[in-house]
Amino acid sequence: MKKIVITTTIMATLITSTYADFSFGDMFKDMKDTAISMSHDVKDSIVTMKDGVVETTKSAEKSVTTVSTDMKDSTVKISDDMKTMELNTTKDIKTATTEISADTKEAIQNTSRDLKDSSHVASKEFKDSTTVISNDTSKAVQTISNNE
Repeated sequence: MKKIVITTTIMATLITSTYADFSFGDMFKDMKDTAISMSHDVKDSIVTMKDGVVETTKSAEKSVTTVSTDMKDSTVKISDDMKTMELNTTKDIKTATTEISADTKEAIQNTSRDLKDSSHVASKEFKDSTTVISNDTSKAVQTISNNE
């Protein structure tokens, strides 16, 4: 009975495929075409992914290069600015120190000159006062001597 069912099924399949315009050859051809199409799609996807990775890598490289260049430029600019600031500060300190020194020297000279002039005037006035007192005393002594 089994053999009859199998034989009947095979015969029915063959008859059905003949009458329904169904062919295993067409089915295998369609399966082959589908496999080839899927293979092309997978290949295109892989190529697209590879191109995307290449573009991302190039973009990242450009970004790193740009950031590196900007950092270098900024560092050089900061270094130059600090050097300029240091030179200007040193120059300003030197100028201020020189001016303070010159002003101090001038003040000491003026003070010394003023002290010298003051002591000269005081000495002259003391001498004049002493001379006047001496003359007055001498006259007073002479007047007293003459009156006696």
